[in-house]
Amino acid sequence: MNVNVIKMQSTHPELDAIEKAGQILKAGGLVAFPTETVYGLGGNALDVNASHKIYAAKGRPSDNPLIIHIADMESLELIVKEVPEKALELASVYWPGPLTMIFPKSDLVPYETTGGLDSVAVRMPSHPIARALIRAGGGYIAAPSANTSGRPSPTSAAHVIEDLGERIDMVVDGGDVQIGLESTIVDFTEEVPIILRPGYISEDMLREVLGQVRMAQGLIDELDQKAPKAPGMKYKHYAPKAQLVVVEGEEYKVTAAIKEKVREHLERGESAGVICTDETYEQYLPGCVKRIGKRSDEESIAHHLYRVLRDFDQEEVSFIYSEAFHTPRLGQAIMNRLVKAAGGQIIRV
Repeated sequence: MNVNVIKMQSTHPELDAIEKAGQILKAGGLVAFPTETVYGLGGNALDVNASHKIYAAKGRPSDNPLIIHIADMESLELIVKEVPEKALELASVYWPGPLTMIFPKSDLVPYETTGGLDSVAVRMPSHPIARALIRAGGGYIAAPSANTSGRPSPTSAAHVIEDLGERIDMVVDGGDVQIGLESTIVDFTEEVPIILRPGYISEDMLREVLGQVRMAQGLIDELDQKAPKAPGMKYKHYAPKAQLVVVEGEEYKVTAAIKEKVREHLERGESAGVICTDETYEQYLPGCVKRIGKRSDEESIAHHLYRVLRDFDQEEVSFIYSEAFHTPRLGQAIMNRLVKAAGGQIIRV
């Protein structure tokens, strides 16, 4: 039996369909739905069995915590022990939106949802469908990205269906997402807030509100080997089926190095692809070369990254070489996802 897919306009949630999806969540089922960042795989965050189903559907390690999605500030009080004043200030600026904050959890939240941790990650999305579904589903929806664990996150309902298919009960199709990268995660269980995952809300934007904030070590070029406190820290994530390598350095050196690598693969009869910007596109040989947008348009690069990785999967490319994207505001987030997708493989020229 095919998964039940319900389509609706992102700006006008259909209340009857949302109520049906909410009943599935209340009964312990799983519903994929759009947020402003990526599609999420929703389950009742306070239901142990629903959390187990999420991990099983994704093939996700059970120590990788889930983010609880809420629709209003009143809901936050029941699932956390305390909220620092700085966190409230940050929420007043960026909630609802692409921001996740970590707090000490209350007894109401099962360890199965937090990956065994005494802390809980919470987000209030801004997407109209997500907010309506959270309310219809009981107010607390655990929702990691709606993809097979380790794969590029889904930015469309088609990506969800491709990865999860009949393993879930419903997909709410609200069209392509806006941002295309997961939320920024800030840990408030330490004295100085820590950025555990960069995202659309940049380090500079956080400093404007918080003053002091620090970046967790190894976010851009390492895989954390400790028990992860937030999604995307320990395990290889966002990865295409092909072997991906990031090449960074001066533009002319990067393009020359990528062209040489691709030439070597083609001479051996292997398939290879390139991820580049509009500015460098014509410097590469015709073939499997994909533009991700103008280098000056960071939001376009972020929005198209996962789709491009999935497109290479469809074309069964064996090797992918990507230019590095150290852009001013979103560069940390883009490079965090790209390097983790590459399993830390970087060539510096």
